[in-house]
Amino acid sequence: MTILLSVTGFDPTRWREALLKASPNEQIVLRPASAADEAIRYAVVWKQPPGVLANLPNLQAIFSLGAGVDHILADRTLPDVPIVRIVADDLTKRMSEYVVWRVLDHLRRGMTYRAQQTARIWNERLQPAAADVSVGILGLGELGRDAAEKLRVMGFPVSGWSRTPKALDGIRCLHGEDGLTEILASSDILVVLLPLTAETAGMIDDGFLTRLKRETPLGTPILVQAGRGGLQKDSAILRALNDGRLMEASLDVFEREPLPADSPLWRHPRVFVTPHAAASSDPAALAPIIVRQIAAHRRGEVLTNLVDPGTGY
Repeated sequence: MTILLSVTGFDPTRWREALLKASPNEQIVLRPASAADEAIRYAVVWKQPPGVLANLPNLQAIFSLGAGVDHILADRTLPDVPIVRIVADDLTKRMSEYVVWRVLDHLRRGMTYRAQQTARIWNERLQPAAADVSVGILGLGELGRDAAEKLRVMGFPVSGWSRTPKALDGIRCLHGEDGLTEILASSDILVVLLPLTAETAGMIDDGFLTRLKRETPLGTPILVQAGRGGLQKDSAILRALNDGRLMEASLDVFEREPLPADSPLWRHPRVFVTPHAAASSDPAALAPIIVRQIAAHRRGEVLTNLVDPGTGY
């Protein structure tokens, strides 16, 4: 039995080593050689080249190396087999760390104080309490739910939005178009953790940003975007920052990645940029999860965390 490891954008060596360590008796191939095509039963992928999975007659399942699966679904030649997304405590905790870090940094005027340090300015700024700053989270999947709970424990009033109804203790849950209007209009800090689907592509545009709350305890709203780059229009975020609809933004994802060197986002004084690193996939933590799923599937057990191709997540 052979596992195909197909990735673009980074060196797959660490993933191959982690998969072999978790399952030393497996054969891991980095590309499907014609002689081994029939032996491949499972594929572990990240932005696989289009068509690379189309001619694997015995393929039984596809595993994503990250929380997102839009990179898989973009391949129009996919075979009709189950697609499994990664759900792991390590990945969830890393995302919650990022969200809490960025929300607290905005709350405590981190950008302003760093600028003051550079200019050697001693000036205490207004710092509202967490209880006075509402946080809205778009996306209440595994990542959004955990981040919402951690922010709630810290004292923030937290609301969450999802496409369909959800219920979480201590979190105001909204859904549908009316719910989206409400959460945009009531959030002082807006955190975006949505998947990229046909419905969400490009949603963070001028119209979206105009629907945000006008005034907040921090000035105007703050955007924390750690979902997928395809959710946003970079130019719309820049316009909202420059005309005052947004106070600040922490952006981990972008329309084009890597972010082009000439993008104004790099040097904007009220933008914090990270290189799609909010919740990096750790091979040592995630490879054993994939291997356990494969072993369970071989035993005839049902795969978990399956993707619905109709919804895109």
